Amino acid sequence: MSSAKKAPVGEPLNPTQTPSMGSLISYSADHLANQFLIAMPGMVDENFAGSVIYLFEHTERGAMGLVVNRPTEVDLATLFDKIELNLEIAPLLNQPVYFGGPVQIERGFVLHEAAPECAYSSSLAVPGGLTMTTSKDVLEAVAAGQGPKHFLMTLGYSGWSAGQLEEEIALNGWMNVPLSCKEMADIIFNTPSGQRYERTMSHLGFDPSHLSGEAGHA
Repeated sequence: MSSAKKAPVGEPLNPTQTPSMGSLISYSADHLANQFLIAMPGMVDENFAGSVIYLFEHTERGAMGLVVNRPTEVDLATLFDKIELNLEIAPLLNQPVYFGGPVQIERGFVLHEAAPECAYSSSLAVPGGLTMTTSKDVLEAVAAGQGPKHFLMTLGYSGWSAGQLEEEIALNGWMNVPLSCKEMADIIFNTPSGQRYERTMSHLGFDPSHLSGEAGHA
């Protein structure tokens, strides 16, 4: 298989690519948004080899997503302590914080199921899909036992500039996997992190390692 271009870049997106943080909620454009990206066997960037990414934004200006199968050694108890929140909910204390990507690794991103009744101050909802929240109020709600029932916390996100993701797909770096919201939520929230890549890949119906001479698809 030919080598894929290194992906994604570790540079912040320009302001036009950053989700609106001033309103209660904003809505992602579609295209490949609300789909999984899985790294193909020829992925040359060690940060993304074997990664599954939930893509929550994809427009002509670029794309943004979160790696959902790379737990770090930091757990929620440690993170909440650092941001001076008291988390006493036993099942959550040892839940890992994930590596979401190389961009803004000091910043937290919470991926959770849509909850229209909960209006956090800085959320981006993917129509028909999940919601990504960056404001501290979602963590305050979690600490109070009133947060999303299912969520995944990451540090950093994965970002592509205009046309970069399309080029990397064409170079066999990634393959997009469109699934129902229920199927994606089951993989992200109910499947052990070490099995998420295989579970996502199983929906392709074939072995991607056989794609060595083929172009990616979108």
